[in-house]
Amino acid sequence: MIAARFARVESRRLVGDAVLGLMSDLPVKNCWTLAEHAGHESPDRLQHLLRKAKWDDDGVREDLRGYVVERLGSDDAVLVVDETGDLKKGACTVGVQRQYTGTAGRIENAQVAVYLTYATAAGHALIDRELYLPQVWAGDPDRREQAVVPAEVEFATKPALATEMITRALGAGVTADWAAGDEAYGGDPKLRKTLEDRGVGYVLAVACSHPVRTRVGKIRADELAAWLPRKAWQRLSAGEGSKGPRFYDWAWIGIEPDRDGIDSHYWLLIRRSNTTGELAYYRCWAPPAVPLRELVRVAGRRWTIEESFQASKTLTGLDQHQVRRWTSWRRWTILTMLAYAFLAVVTATERIENPAPQTSSLIALSCNEIKHLFNTLAADPIHSLQHRLRWSIWRRRHQHRARASHYHRRQALTA
Repeated sequence: MIAARFARVESRRLVGDAVLGLMSDLPVKNCWTLAEHAGHESPDRLQHLLRKAKWDDDGVREDLRGYVVERLGSDDAVLVVDETGDLKKGACTVGVQRQYTGTAGRIENAQVAVYLTYATAAGHALIDRELYLPQVWAGDPDRREQAVVPAEVEFATKPALATEMITRALGAGVTADWAAGDEAYGGDPKLRKTLEDRGVGYVLAVACSHPVRTRVGKIRADELAAWLPRKAWQRLSAGEGSKGPRFYDWAWIGIEPDRDGIDSHYWLLIRRSNTTGELAYYRCWAPPAVPLRELVRVAGRRWTIEESFQASKTLTGLDQHQVRRWTSWRRWTILTMLAYAFLAVVTATERIENPAPQTSSLIALSCNEIKHLFNTLAADPIHSLQHRLRWSIWRRRHQHRARASHYHRRQALTA
């Protein structure tokens, strides 16, 4: 699928080793552990693959997207955008700074990236990503040079990165009638305009203070929701969760477009928890009129990207990289996404072709179970005692050199 993206056969084989390692049961996945798993004598070749080897990682991204859309494609497809953060130490890893990340739920030293998921009823997988480069990084020539950030890369907001990825997917022929995202994206008028211009409907979360246009002027979302009568609410499922259907109370209100001369359908969608009463708000648009149930379906599909993050981090090491440079990060993430996409597609295929009988006491196959079966039945890692001992010596020697270097640097500073 991706063989044509590599100038040398050695690089193609190394990618195969890397992807097999990313799908393995290794508790930690980085160049050291992947190289040992593949039988290499050191991590040098995999580090070279990520940093300097000649291969088209953007082309691999195109192939990955085509693979996911071909195998999971459906008329109910939704493009979902969201960001995730990887907690990091130090300040040299590209894009790292103290910033808010939902991964920790607070401001931490982290690297943040925006991802795009292709989601259907059959399954979902990440198909694109862009690293968020904060302004302090984008405007610092020394840090850019150290991390080898290309000159053409400039500061862009997270909604702008999401817009770029959605535009790229649609331009490549991806068909999706809907897009979904959280408050960071629902509040961005440029993203909404792009989707409207491309004819892609959206269900985007917005803050309770988000202003919407009505016939009597602009009103906050929460104030508009407070006027709803009791009979306006309907209990509907936002899709199946791990514990069954996810039921909420829903209501919708027609609103006016932000731009004049637009003859389409705009709504404010409100979700109410039937246990806590907490409200969530969504700004919605569709070229044709759609029923409330369709908006609820799309709103529920947004959670697939959270599942994609969790699975790709847990199963294929999306957040376990130990790379500092721009190109290395892009290559690591696309390989982990490729590994996860394979698991997601095989899982979806097995569920369709070999569904568990309704009377069965077994649940449907999961990505985690597919990974376990693959490693048990198909993968053949190196397990010889000599190989393991050689790697133990290599690690201890490398760690000794690193410790000696740190001691020498510290002594020089105190001299």
